[in-house]
Amino acid sequence: MNKKWQIPRRTFLKGLGTAVALPMLDAMLPVHAFSAAAGTAAFPKRVAFLYVPNGVNMSDWTPAATGGQFELPYILEPLKAFQKDFSVLSGLTCDKARPNGDGAGDHARAQASFLTGAQARKTDGASIRVGISADQVVAQKIGKETRFASLELGCERGLNAGNCDSGYSCAYSANMSWKNESTPMAKEVNPRLVFERLFGNEVKGEEAESRLRRERHQKSILDFVMEDARQLKAGLGVTDQRKVEEYLTAVRELEQRLQRIERSAALLPGATKPTGIPKDYQEHIRLMFDMLVLAFQSDATRISTFMIANDGNNRAYPAFGVTEGHHEISHHGGSKVKKEKIAKINHFHVTQLAYFLERLKSVKEGDGTLLDNSLIAYGSGISDGDRHNHDDLPVLLAGHGGGTLKPGRHVRYPKNTPLNNLWLSMVDRMGARTEKLGDSTGLLENI
Repeated sequence: MNKKWQIPRRTFLKGLGTAVALPMLDAMLPVHAFSAAAGTAAFPKRVAFLYVPNGVNMSDWTPAATGGQFELPYILEPLKAFQKDFSVLSGLTCDKARPNGDGAGDHARAQASFLTGAQARKTDGASIRVGISADQVVAQKIGKETRFASLELGCERGLNAGNCDSGYSCAYSANMSWKNESTPMAKEVNPRLVFERLFGNEVKGEEAESRLRRERHQKSILDFVMEDARQLKAGLGVTDQRKVEEYLTAVRELEQRLQRIERSAALLPGATKPTGIPKDYQEHIRLMFDMLVLAFQSDATRISTFMIANDGNNRAYPAFGVTEGHHEISHHGGSKVKKEKIAKINHFHVTQLAYFLERLKSVKEGDGTLLDNSLIAYGSGISDGDRHNHDDLPVLLAGHGGGTLKPGRHVRYPKNTPLNNLWLSMVDRMGARTEKLGDSTGLLENI
């Protein structure tokens, strides 16, 4: 393949208060990367850990058959188009989310232990302690290779002090990413702030002026980098020019969606400042997923966590007939009606996951896609919300991990197989090998 020139991987389109990183282009790859043998190896791998609260209705989650020939149960039906792109992993356990002598507080423990595999100290004071999370193990090893070592996202704010669950600090319920045993990585829930972080140049005075000009003159953030973009595209091949155009179009469309939301918020009675947070929950989730796709596509980061909601969340879903709070009905007491409503909530969450996978799959990288080069874990630290059990968790793993995963199966592991064996294996595939992570006992086989 002939390449007109080679440019650095960390090339930015720059303007006032703006630094727009580019997607992976052919012009950024060494010539040997275009050999058939190179495959997806030339592209970086990305990893994301997605969390949903309060467990799921397991009978509507778990496929009846194992192996590659399985029918998708109700909750997983939205993933039909991606059945060869993900595996359901049954039998995994988060032992440190169990009481282990500490009494009530399963929601806080489920959240805190999900990625750490460590027992959270029961305290609502300053002496919080749990352990480093899987994402941060990777961030500490390879985070320096990107603009942001990791990206922590969510759709629900939370306190980092006070008692939120039976004597457990709110910090446990509000965070899934932990830099070390006592330092949570606070998540961002405002799409506008994520956008500005991804595309700002981190020069505070310039960023503020850029935002003011855009608001005052209805400009796009891309208006400040168009000269750079024109000069860059003049030296690129046809394929790369198309990639740049598609990427910048996606950035602009996302910016326009944010602007529409903010204009709507500004019209509300008593509103003084648009927040960028949509009232519509699905729109909020999808905006955050779109931010994450752009962050991965532009190699702004390769590591992310996304809390779709904090564990214990009691949101209602009136759009599809669930007027009770999620946490409230998760204590179903065996009620068929309540379990059906829980399954509807679970189905809604998986529908958003399908949206994310579709977006990842739409981004081309060489002969593959961004999904081919990703490891996407999705699950909860609670299995059945009524029992508050932490064994046989609802977990799936999507993507092809740069050719290191074999998706398209339902795999059942022996009872009490540590969930952290999965995280250890994902950390290993991200090039951040470590001997032990929390309560791991070894690499998880057959993924």
